[in-house]
Amino acid sequence: MVKILLAGFTGSMGQKAIKMIEDTPEFDLVAVYAPTADQSAAEYGLADSVAVFNDLNQIDADADVWIDFTIPDSVYKDTKFAIEHGYHPVIGTTGLTDDQEAELIALSKQKQLGGLIAPNFGLSAVLLMKFAKEAAQYFPDVEVIEMHHEDKKDAPSGTALSTAKMIDEVRPNHEQGDSKESMPGVRGGDYHGIRIHAVRLPGYIAHEQVLFGGAGEALTIRQDSFDRASFMQGVKVAVKNVKKLSELVVGLENLL
Repeated sequence: MVKILLAGFTGSMGQKAIKMIEDTPEFDLVAVYAPTADQSAAEYGLADSVAVFNDLNQIDADADVWIDFTIPDSVYKDTKFAIEHGYHPVIGTTGLTDDQEAELIALSKQKQLGGLIAPNFGLSAVLLMKFAKEAAQYFPDVEVIEMHHEDKKDAPSGTALSTAKMIDEVRPNHEQGDSKESMPGVRGGDYHGIRIHAVRLPGYIAHEQVLFGGAGEALTIRQDSFDRASFMQGVKVAVKNVKKLSELVVGLENLL
């Protein structure tokens, strides 16, 4: 039985995670956390045995795994707290900087505690990143377009930024396009020469396209997540396997 503490349980992803945990016999939800929580477990529709916390520093739960679906502003301190208190972190919240990730990885090594930061738990998104990295060796001219719901707190998405980072690992040094912007920012964000465009519209959930261009041909890789429930299979894989890791890693592909 894996005992779970769920941070960000009141949000959309948190609610999907509760359903997934309840439907998985080998998972046990022992505690939940959200700064806005002000009711009892029963009032949130949870079992009376589930502890409800609204202050990070007051959390004291007998849990194995910390699942985090909070907000970008709090994910760093949440993850650090989890590692320092011996909870294996499974982080689905984006917004960590490269320096913060490096610090958290170093802390996990010191604690010898396995954990996962997942830019995306959708299997289609993980495969998109894998395929894009492979294609970039042959098509150095590439741009990324990510499309999300209007309430998403950060831009670009963690998935799009991770895609660009993976492409950058294998992409030859290359400059593409010399268009002069007549409107500042119209060419999107620039990650080492890879343009990233972020779309925020109602009706969308999470979608990404990676566009490659070559002499006389083009390649487009696209993934679409139409329901947040699609991410839960990846979360389940992470929770079941995170204890096998010896340190904090980035990317669900490390557990597939």
